[in-house]
Amino acid sequence: MPFDLESVRSRLPKREIYWFTSVNSTMTLAANLARDGCRGGTVVGADGQVAGIGRHGHSWHSEAEAGLYVSIVLRLHVPASVLPVVMLALGVAAREAIEQVTKLSVDLRWPNDVMIGGKKCAGILAQLEGDVVIAGIGINVNHSRFPSEIEPLATSLLLQGEGRVSREDLLVALLQSVDACCRILKDKGADAILNMFARASSYASGRRVRVEKDGATIEGTTSGLDRSGFLVIREDSGKETTILAGGVRPA
Repeated sequence: MPFDLESVRSRLPKREIYWFTSVNSTMTLAANLARDGCRGGTVVGADGQVAGIGRHGHSWHSEAEAGLYVSIVLRLHVPASVLPVVMLALGVAAREAIEQVTKLSVDLRWPNDVMIGGKKCAGILAQLEGDVVIAGIGINVNHSRFPSEIEPLATSLLLQGEGRVSREDLLVALLQSVDACCRILKDKGADAILNMFARASSYASGRRVRVEKDGATIEGTTSGLDRSGFLVIREDSGKETTILAGGVRPA
């Protein structure tokens, strides 16, 4: 079903929203708008993406009219060093929006995976464009199936038994949650976001995990987040290793 943009605009009348039937990537368009000086909070969304961007250059499966694929221009005026915390804030916002619109229980897997039932239902990407953050959020909403190569790992709100979910309601809730989390980051600082993420994530502390790092496999138990938003793992030897990037998976 095509996206009802007017329904969203009627509830968020001051929000600048650009919506397309199909684009290569909403991230690219949002970055262009940021360079042209658009207002903070501007949203670029699409019913489908031909070349959706995931973390580390991976593609994001963007079935037409099934998911929520949006990028938001955030003028947060924070240093580049805070970008990892911004990504955690976006994950918290996505989790809150999904739980608000559905009855599903949502988990967060560091740094940018939103999980339901042990499978990924949404992904977060935050990139700097000058001093502006481009926040890309993709949520699997009404997907009934996935390509075979990602089917064991991916899920959607529909497949989790929620029935068809209004993408319009979800976008409104998401934008409101993103605004709220960004205010918390600016008003209360990074520690407030780190605490929110830690409370929302079963992966942040006490979880047995495996991480591929620099061609080696690290296995151990998560031991919280450091002040920069990076994950700390206590290996079996007792050594603590800070994970700056990489896929965290259950051991």
